[in-house]
Amino acid sequence: LRVRPLTCTETRRGDQRIVHSLGDGTVHVSAARHDATFGFSAVFDAGASQEAVFEGSGMRQLVELAIDGFSCTVFAFGQTGSGKTYTLMGPLTQSETRPAAPGLLGLMQRSFACLLEQSRSRGSDLALSASYLEIYNEQVRDLLSPGPPCTLPLRWSKTRGFYVENQLSVDFESLEAITDLLLQALDPVLAGSQRRRTSAHALNRHSSRSHALLTIHVRSRASINPATRVPQPSACPSKQGTLCFVDLAGSERVKETGSSGELSVEANNINRSLLALGHCISLLAKPRGKRTHIPYRDSKLTRLLARSLGGSGVTLMVACISPSSRCLSETLSTLHYASRARRVTTRP
Repeated sequence: LRVRPLTCTETRRGDQRIVHSLGDGTVHVSAARHDATFGFSAVFDAGASQEAVFEGSGMRQLVELAIDGFSCTVFAFGQTGSGKTYTLMGPLTQSETRPAAPGLLGLMQRSFACLLEQSRSRGSDLALSASYLEIYNEQVRDLLSPGPPCTLPLRWSKTRGFYVENQLSVDFESLEAITDLLLQALDPVLAGSQRRRTSAHALNRHSSRSHALLTIHVRSRASINPATRVPQPSACPSKQGTLCFVDLAGSERVKETGSSGELSVEANNINRSLLALGHCISLLAKPRGKRTHIPYRDSKLTRLLARSLGGSGVTLMVACISPSSRCLSETLSTLHYASRARRVTTRP
């Protein structure tokens, strides 16, 4: 769980701070007619640095597992404006010409650096490729395709499960190239029809209007005998893992955001898909013997996250909340949502 600081607008407005970290992974919500305590694997309060979140959340272990051949996913969930994109990618003001300060880099960039660090320390040769998708108004769009993103069909097979047909996967010679891709996606010059959808409303000037999924495919090549330059597969077999970063669009109340027209349609689609995700998590949190059918097909988002939520992968959920008294209902909703997700177990 990550609790962002009060914004300048909230402070000027006189909003009260209703969320307090008690240490040992517990957080307390204290407001009129609401007094509740929640427990999580880790709680990061307003003063926590980006590095503290990376090290304390278990993200480094996820990177190591991906290199070892596991399917790993991290997704950020919470109300619009609660700090999800900042946690994953860092400041929205960064670009290729104006990079962020090292201390402000998000989980993505730190994971890329960790991949490089692990590759060097293990002496393994990593082959990297990436795919980048967004789900906008229940349409899956490829963000790596040249020109405006194209809509792609979502398929299912017995061997692959749910997958996106004809999605573009790009090979990278260096981790810096993946970072450049992210900076292009953040660059306001490339925003709109060419990159991920964002808009401004009453609660967030840079509200994500789509769910974005960046998947890094990590293949550890077989070790090479330095004397003969011949691979030794028996000594170190090739492993294929994935590291998927999911930046969910924020839940929002149309009345609070003042959304209308196209923004209102986007908000309804976002909330509908998040509701489907919450329903799947609620059913997955039940003991295995009491589970009924898991309705992954209710939305494109749950279909794409099916393996991460209830399959054989390793998944980290970062729940982001606002401490403001004005956001009480959404904060409680996120805390209950995250508490259910914590009870879900997978078998990697």
